[in-house]
Amino acid sequence: MKYVSTRGGGLQKRFCDILLEGLADDGGLYLPTHYPQVDAATLARWRTLSYAELAFEILSLYIDDIPAEDLRRLTAQTYRAEVFGGRPEITPLHTLEPGLHVQELSNGPTLAFKDMAMQLLGALFEYELGRRGEALNILGATSGDTGSAAEYAMRGRAGVRVFMLSPHGRMSAFQQAQMFSLQDANIHNLAVRGVFDDCQDIVKAVSNDLAFKKSRRIGTVNSINWARLLAQVVYYFAGYFQATKDAPGLRSASPPPEGATPAWGGPAPAANDLPRVSFTVPSGNFGNVCAGHVARQMGLPIAQLVVATNENDVLDEFFRTGRYAPRGAAQTHATSSPSMDISKASNFERFIADLFGRDGARVHSAFTSPSFELSAAEKAEVEGRYAFASGRSSHADRLTTIRTCQQRYGRLIDPHTADGLKVALERRQAGVPMIVLETALPAKFAETLREATGQEPPRLAGLEGIEALPKRVTVIDNDVQAVRTFIDAHVDPR
Repeated sequence: MKYVSTRGGGLQKRFCDILLEGLADDGGLYLPTHYPQVDAATLARWRTLSYAELAFEILSLYIDDIPAEDLRRLTAQTYRAEVFGGRPEITPLHTLEPGLHVQELSNGPTLAFKDMAMQLLGALFEYELGRRGEALNILGATSGDTGSAAEYAMRGRAGVRVFMLSPHGRMSAFQQAQMFSLQDANIHNLAVRGVFDDCQDIVKAVSNDLAFKKSRRIGTVNSINWARLLAQVVYYFAGYFQATKDAPGLRSASPPPEGATPAWGGPAPAANDLPRVSFTVPSGNFGNVCAGHVARQMGLPIAQLVVATNENDVLDEFFRTGRYAPRGAAQTHATSSPSMDISKASNFERFIADLFGRDGARVHSAFTSPSFELSAAEKAEVEGRYAFASGRSSHADRLTTIRTCQQRYGRLIDPHTADGLKVALERRQAGVPMIVLETALPAKFAETLREATGQEPPRLAGLEGIEALPKRVTVIDNDVQAVRTFIDAHVDPR
């Protein structure tokens, strides 16, 4: 398997090279040259596997430069019940009512879905750096949960330092405490005077400075890193298997004739004969739902991929109108679902590359312009061939959804998951199970939960008073050079 830039530049590379690299040299994101196709017989076999075994099977389709026995060991070590809340399913499905489910993705160390990929990414980094005898300085940006998930996955790892940018004062108190209370010498928190998009822009600017990136051995853990997105593909298959375990019609299907559709698009090969499900995904940076896009292109029978946004609704605007127009910091709202306070969705470029038929020049033009707009035919493809839909949720909506979910279903959900559930209820199709991907546990957003329910959300043992722990963080200006200077002061550039 080889990987190419969404913008068409550079050479094809292997997995372990792009694992440590992050952005491509031309500023694009890496994608596989093709999506391996999974037929109904393979789905039937995978249905019986544990989560760790399923992760190995999926990852091995994309990774051929790590020996199979090593990759199997890494997935087995990562996806253990004791790491993910004692749940042997790792991502169990919670049924709210027949045909409506929440997939639990927040049983990991930092109580957010980012752990699902970040725990594996930490193991992959340590493994590959050990093979090469090298070190890596990770530069990342977070709107809330990526940062803590990355830091908990990388703390104490040999050969790894983390420099994590976050928007100063724009995360919940719990989210800040999870990150800033870490005292590990290899973890550095930088609170940027700005919004998440400013942090993300700094990461891209540093990554695009090729001389600095290479001399300081800069890598990324944001979802611009393909390895992280690939790990997220696994839980779409796991959710599908759980939602359809009692479904009729689980019979074999033949894959389409060779060459019937491009390798990066087209209908799922098993979709004609197998039951389908839909997923609703709370979305900010488009990485989580992009993993669902990859799963669908591989052949997972997904009827709809529903993108749920908050008041920062650039993605919803795109799926409704066909126009993508990122907003500036002044137009990016601070909301009660802060991890989605994003107006420039980095991973969106991967989907657009597929939609544009891997036309690198056109992708480059689109993402270096202030905005772009699809043709009527392309918009129809988004909704038809690629099965995307979208919706929007407001503060009042999420309060109502949190309250209603607790009263009707006896389940407490966080504000981001509430955005997803609100949109899922609007987009459900008769006879098609709908799975809402959980974002985080409610305890991380106590203020909003108190407003919605009048009650303090329960905390896991050991997390009481986390906000009062000593903090290790540096507040820094929204300035690329200031970040470069900080990195230089804390790494050996040789």
